[in-house]
Amino acid sequence: MRYVVIDRGDDHSQQLSERFHTLAAAQGFTPDEHQPDIVISIGGDGTLLEAFHKYVHLLDQVSFIGVHTGHLGFYADWQAHELDTLVMKMAEDKPQYVRYPLIEVVSNTPDGSDRYLALNEFTLKGVEGTLVASIHINDELFEMFRGDGIVVSTPSGSTAYNKSLGGAVIHPSIESLQIAEIASINNRVYRTLGSSVVLPKHHHCDIVSAKESQRLALVVDHITIERNDIRSLRCTVSDKKICFARYRPFPFWRRVRDAFLVEP
Repeated sequence: MRYVVIDRGDDHSQQLSERFHTLAAAQGFTPDEHQPDIVISIGGDGTLLEAFHKYVHLLDQVSFIGVHTGHLGFYADWQAHELDTLVMKMAEDKPQYVRYPLIEVVSNTPDGSDRYLALNEFTLKGVEGTLVASIHINDELFEMFRGDGIVVSTPSGSTAYNKSLGGAVIHPSIESLQIAEIASINNRVYRTLGSSVVLPKHHHCDIVSAKESQRLALVVDHITIERNDIRSLRCTVSDKKICFARYRPFPFWRRVRDAFLVEP
């Protein structure tokens, strides 16, 4: 088994990373940061997002495991004190592979297009003022938006920024994307639905800038790109998915309960 470890960088996570390497060596695992079979994330959800984007080009061949040392750890199956058990199960047991949908975002500019994949969500905001854009669903105008921004989330990402905006929590088995508004302005000129919208996999959404040279901040998970030449963004459910290696059951609704309903 070829593996790589991505840790959060704090002392505790680094110590766990070193411990994992020691345990893995005893089981005959091979460290390989270029062509790993499995990516171990030690930290919080931000660490797993970092690991996802670092190995996004290898999604067809890698799986991910999260070890929680952060504040939430929604994507993590394992806690810090369970590291020995995890390595033993990796050596002895065959995992169940669970795949979560991703969002594909294509930004169109006069010079061409750029493609991004998001595990949680992408957010579009105006840098120097409010965002002004039209939203089209399946090539038909849906609404004219003016406000702080728009969030488009995956089902697993529906528990993150989307939830704080009043969006629905969607099970990852439902291949979809969800559009939520950030502080929309409603008057006689700009009218928005005001609630989040869930689109199935075979639908697409276009966000078209309504102002020339509007400076926009496109945030893909934790990565921020600022541009003033984005004409439009096309959002779809990607054909690719992230794969998690599960060595014990950890249902999605248990994650939601543990994250938001059970007191620590």
